[in-house]
Amino acid sequence: MRAQDILPDYVDQADLGGITIRKGTVAAFLANARVWIDPATSATARIEVETHMLESLPALRATGLFEVLDIRDTALRAWVATNTKD
Repeated sequence: MRAQDILPDYVDQADLGGITIRKGTVAAFLANARVWIDPATSATARIEVETHMLESLPALRATGLFEVLDIRDTALRAWVATNTKD
């Protein structure tokens, strides 16, 4: 399967079980996660990326991302687990 099989170029989002998943959700989460785990990140920036990551968690769970991939950073993995509602 290719990316365009999931979301063709002319489609920017999909709905999975009532959750809207936008193109770029995974990439945005990864970018925010890199900032979050960087020890040089200020408290203000960390709060901002936490907010963005929280917003993306329902979409990431809907795609099954965390069923297939593990987060290597133990603190981030614990944060995601704490903020995952089943």
